[in-house]
Order: sequence, then structure tokens, then C-alpha cells
Amino acid sequence: MTEDLPAPRNAGAADRERVAELLGREPSAGFEVVVRNAAGDPVVIRNEPFMADRTPMPTLYYLVDPDLLRLIGRLEAAGGVRAAEADVGLAAIEQTHRRYASEREASIPPSTTGPRPSGGVGGTRRGVKCLHAHYAYHLAGGDDPVGRWVQDRLEETP
Repeated sequence: MTEDLPAPRNAGAADRERVAELLGREPSAGFEVVVRNAAGDPVVIRNEPFMADRTPMPTLYYLVDPDLLRLIGRLEAAGGVRAAEADVGLAAIEQTHRRYASEREASIPPSTTGPRPSGGVGGTRRGVKCLHAHYAYHLAGGDDPVGRWVQDRLEETP
């Protein structure tokens, strides 16, 4: 039986090369750049819902900007995941996970069979797993209160 898989996202050769450089490896799935910085460099990519080998890709939006990754890593190391959960609240986070999962699911043809990506932001079902993933969703235009929480903390960073 032939499955209907989503049409591949075709990043251009320059974006594929630059994203591989930023990641330090080849991307695991097809993608498109959805957010760029002022210089035109990729900041956030939107992944296909499946990797080339048909493995589900739970992370729809992925942050690739090294400066933001470093700053958010520091925020996580300082207890940011627990702080974000406490400040935002689990009910709002669960709604965010549902929106994210619905957006990802909408990109998969209904006739697709087999394992599908699951969970919400970054594949999480409950709470916050990764501030980077929430911030990527926020930058890409997603209604993500954890992403906004991260934005507020980054604006406070000198």
C-alpha cells in the first residue's frame, strides 16, 4: 500500500548548507526557514512531520540561531523550565501543546498510515521540556505563553 506523505519542504541549497552548519550536522527532516534575523540568517526552521526514514518528527519548529540557543540554555540552567511552568501554569501550557499538535497534524494527509508524531511542543505531553522549542514556536507566530515568557526574560538580559 502506498501512503500519502506530506509534500517535502524544500529549503534551497544555501539554506540547507547554512542550517547544517548551524546544527553541526545534516538536518533529520526536510524543512523550511520560517524566521530569519536582520542579516537573513536562519533563526527558526519548520520541520516536516516525518524524517526521511519515515520516523515521526515531533519537533515542528526548531531554533537554530546559536546566540539564542546559548542565551536560552543559560536560562534553562538557572531553573527556567520550572520557573516558566510555575509562572505560566499547566492549563495554559496544555492548551499550547494542543495547538502545536493540531498544527503539526494538519500538515499530515488524513490517509497517512503508521506511526505519527505525537505530543505538543517538542513532543512534550505535559509541562515544559525545552524552552528553546517554545521560543521557536513563539517566534514562528505560535500562540505560546512559555515562548512569551522566554522573550520577556531575554529582553531583561543585558
